[in-house]
Amino acid sequence: MIFADRNEAGQKLAECLAKFAAEQPVVYALPRGGLPVGFAVAKRLGCPLDVILVRKIRAPFQPELALGAVVDGAYPEIVLNDLGGLEPTEEALKAAAAVELQEIERRRRTYLAGRKQIPATGRTAIIVDDGLATGATARAAIRALRRQDPKRLVLAVPVAPADTKTDLSREVDELICLETPAGFDAVGSFYRDFSQVSDQEAVAILAAAREMQEDKKL
Repeated sequence: MIFADRNEAGQKLAECLAKFAAEQPVVYALPRGGLPVGFAVAKRLGCPLDVILVRKIRAPFQPELALGAVVDGAYPEIVLNDLGGLEPTEEALKAAAAVELQEIERRRRTYLAGRKQIPATGRTAIIVDDGLATGATARAAIRALRRQDPKRLVLAVPVAPADTKTDLSREVDELICLETPAGFDAVGSFYRDFSQVSDQEAVAILAAAREMQEDKKL
């Protein structure tokens, strides 16, 4: 399946998630690419949309190599990828993670503007992204939200390689993935339009989601 764009992927994903609507879940999107997907899901389910701030940790000596991921929080969660025997030093890992935590802080100020994240405690939490590759960012998000003690933790993505899907299914109560292609290349290859989501678009999506919830309460 090739998705036209993230909005279409989110609409198709929402069809599989509609069964959770009665549980009044919260959708947590991984910015920035997960936000258009998450907004389509939240709109269909009539539930709140929020972000969980996660960043890949890139090797200083080889920026295209992802060491793992770090997620925001009182106790930042660091998840490492399997690097085939290559083990970065603790100093290098901390330095690389610190760079990404600075970007997470910038995004917190930009996206949340002082607003607190919607708590997942006692609720069905649905983590949404536009796709998975190694799964490091999703795994970090899962572990961070698990610490909030949600009633149910669901990971939902349009596309992922089979091995990543299998690995992450062990960490959530349910994993929903529309496509697990045998010849997985990159997430973007499964979209006709995989344009980068800007900060301005991310802020606009979150504002529209809040307005949607406010209108629902009236």
